[in-house]
Amino acid sequence: MTLKASFGAVTDARTQVLILGSLPGERSLAAREYYAHPQNRFWELVGAVIDRDLRALAYAERLAALGAAGIGLWDTVATARRTGSLDSAIRDAAANDLASLVATLPALRAVAFNGATAARIGRAQLPPAPPFALVDLPSSSPAHARMSFDAKRDRWRVLAGLLG
Repeated sequence: MTLKASFGAVTDARTQVLILGSLPGERSLAAREYYAHPQNRFWELVGAVIDRDLRALAYAERLAALGAAGIGLWDTVATARRTGSLDSAIRDAAANDLASLVATLPALRAVAFNGATAARIGRAQLPPAPPFALVDLPSSSPAHARMSFDAKRDRWRVLAGLLG
C-alpha cells in the first residue's frame, strides 16, 4: 500500500464553515486538486450552498469563490496507506491537527464533515463541546450513491444558514 498525504488547508480569516473530507482520492492526488474526480458531486453540492455554478470555473476560481463565501477546505487525514480511493481502504491513518487549525479561524461557525469517515476521524480531533456547530453531511463521493443527489443537496444546503 502506498503512503498518501492530504493537501494543505484552504482557509483564511474569513472562513466561517470548514468542510472536511477524509483523504483525497487518486484523481485528486494526481491533479493536486480537491475533489477532482468528475463523478464526485462536491462542486455541485457546495455550489448549491452558495448558489453558484462552480463546475463552470477553473480550479483556482472555485477556491476563490469558496473563500469569498466564507468556506474553507481540508481533510481529516494527514497521511495514510491506501490502495485506490475508497475510505474503507485507509490504513495507518495519522490525523491532521484540526484543533490547531480551528483555533486560527476567528470567524468559524461550523465544521462540516463530508461523509462518515471524515466525521469519525475529525470529531476525535476536536474538543468535546466546541464553540462552533458540527455538521455531518452525506458523502459527495460516487461510491456513496445510496442517497439521491437531490436528497444530498437538501442536506448540504443547511450550510447556507451558517454563512453570514
